Amino acid sequence: MKSVRLHGSVSLLTLVLAVSPTLAQQSKPEILPEVVVTADGQAKMSPPATGLASPLSAFTLSGQPLQRLSPATSDTASLLTTIPGVDVATGGGVSGLPVIHGLASDRVNVITYGMAITAFCANHMNPPLSHADTSGIGSVEVLSGVTPVSKGGDSIAGSILVERKRTGFAAGDGLEVHGSISGFYRSNGHGVGGSLEASIANRDWTLAYTGAWSRSDNTKAGGNGGVIRSSEYESLNHMVTLSRRLDNGLVTVSGGIQNIPRQGYPNAWMDMLYNRAAFVNAAYEGSFDWGRLDAKAYWHQTDHYMNFLDDKGGSTPKTGMPMYTRGHDAGWSVKASIDLSKQDVVRIGNELHHADLDDWWPAVAGSMMMGPNTYRNINDGRRDRIGTFAEWERTWSKEWSTLIGGRVDVVDMNTGDVQSYNGMDTDATAATAFNARNHHRTDVNFDLTALIRWKPTDQADAEFGYARKTRSPNLYERYAWGTGGMSSQMTGWFGDGNGYIGNLNLKPEVAHTVSTTVSLHDPASKTWSLKVTPYVSYVENFIDADRVAPPMMWDPNFVQLKFANHDALLWGFDASARAAVWSSPTWGDVSVTGQLAYTRGENLDTNDGLYRVMPLNATIGLDHRLGDWTNAFDVKLVAAKTDVSKTRLEQTTPGYALLNWKTGYRWGQVSFDVGVDNILDKKYALPLGGLNVVDYGWYGQPLRPLLGTGRSFWAALKVQL
Repeated sequence: MKSVRLHGSVSLLTLVLAVSPTLAQQSKPEILPEVVVTADGQAKMSPPATGLASPLSAFTLSGQPLQRLSPATSDTASLLTTIPGVDVATGGGVSGLPVIHGLASDRVNVITYGMAITAFCANHMNPPLSHADTSGIGSVEVLSGVTPVSKGGDSIAGSILVERKRTGFAAGDGLEVHGSISGFYRSNGHGVGGSLEASIANRDWTLAYTGAWSRSDNTKAGGNGGVIRSSEYESLNHMVTLSRRLDNGLVTVSGGIQNIPRQGYPNAWMDMLYNRAAFVNAAYEGSFDWGRLDAKAYWHQTDHYMNFLDDKGGSTPKTGMPMYTRGHDAGWSVKASIDLSKQDVVRIGNELHHADLDDWWPAVAGSMMMGPNTYRNINDGRRDRIGTFAEWERTWSKEWSTLIGGRVDVVDMNTGDVQSYNGMDTDATAATAFNARNHHRTDVNFDLTALIRWKPTDQADAEFGYARKTRSPNLYERYAWGTGGMSSQMTGWFGDGNGYIGNLNLKPEVAHTVSTTVSLHDPASKTWSLKVTPYVSYVENFIDADRVAPPMMWDPNFVQLKFANHDALLWGFDASARAAVWSSPTWGDVSVTGQLAYTRGENLDTNDGLYRVMPLNATIGLDHRLGDWTNAFDVKLVAAKTDVSKTRLEQTTPGYALLNWKTGYRWGQVSFDVGVDNILDKKYALPLGGLNVVDYGWYGQPLRPLLGTGRSFWAALKVQL
């Protein structure tokens, strides 16, 4: 049945791509989005106006601002912390989990290079953003407020849309070759890495390659915090893209591989000893006299292995606690934007996402606890989602425009029978009980988005929105069946060391979000700007966790929990501002930037705080530019975290302030950037870092929140070839 579904999916998208040239003959070539090759060999395709499909609360990182952030981090998720309301729950060196308004991981719709990628790991060590190296990204759009139905379903927090760098076509009749090579060094952890980009193109074809490698030893915490054990990592990524320009659009085929041979996790019981992934995707973008068509298809495979790195005692595939997962993602996305009139645009679309997962733990020779059987955690798990949406955008006047859309997603899930290591533990009883039940679940989810934008003057915009967004449980939330202390502690992407048990009876989460964005700026939006977005979300059937009684844990510092539905309320605001304060031909331009964010979350049934919600935080920056020379100095301020989840034994953290500086200069084809993060070497605890379980479990230290990285000098060099 699975192969039939996939075959049908691919066949439909193949048909769409096949008829595209025929459609092109009926279209008007003059409405093709313009492709411009920039000085650095990159191409920028100017898209049609998106209007309310990109709300005022949305932010996009691209171009130089994005490139200047990349040398300081190898974790793509951490790039997004420059956006108010977006935070990162600490994981490995390249695998942080994005948090939007207090909602993390699967609650955020992440589309990476057109693919919906599943975290095929009980600890979510391979989240979607970990599959995109920072050097290969062309743009990232973050929708953190009310998200239109055309920008994603099966999520309640917002959407993160990651696009690869586009390569251009030759301007003349001959071939054009572009490329670049770059490298970086970070003092804290002795992190090193580099990337290579190369492309060859004529008028109609372009072939491009991007490759990146990065590694780091264990980093050090600020002050006298010592070494952050299990923070080492290494990552390699390669991608090849072939593009064909048509009279009315673009056809692109990409393929890539990833290899992460090691990645430590200081806040998890396990480490990643390898993660190997491969993908192929195809896309068609076309403009016609009636509007625009976008079609994508993809396949992605992940092979993942967890065990212990040296900081946790070391292991081999036959010792320690080997845990394997293999998963596949496949799907399509077909979207059409139809210009009904000068005032009306209708967007319709259909998406399919198939995910299958096997999660097994081989028996360990000589171990009475972990053997003689293979532990089957998820056996032939399957999660299929097919979604259809329609939205209507209308411009009523120069001052008023509206958008309304609806979406239906059908999520079908199932898994096979499981087994424990042996027949003498609590997991054996749990496996028998699980196998006796029907595992098949089908959810029919409905989303609704309504936006109104008011532009009273050329210096003010306001947007009012409501969204009903729905998310079905992931495979682990429904099907992680182990009730033993050790087995349940192997499930959980929360960094808290607790044990988690799945729940077959979970209902989908339904979030009702009301948000308002007010934007004030100068007429040209160049001199000053201020944007404020307050929001409130009431979530029905929020998937939180209840304590299991009696607890099956051997350590009072941790508890055993079972995923459970509750009602929850989240509210807060985001604010960002910018002002030019000085401009001189001799001394350059100086501007001040700032952002402020606050989120509060509460479980309405238990009156407990929600887990991993960022406290009040702000960033104030001073930017300077003189020709090709840029400078930036900023201070990051974070308040004490006192609103915590008592159910999960979440610890409080004190407030802190961090100072950072960077400068960069571009001379012809060469650019050089240097910087210092945490200039004062401040010792601080990460509010979303969870607990340092490696120091506690293997080195007998007190259980405490994970500390942040201390002072780090970094430098990066890039040469355009």
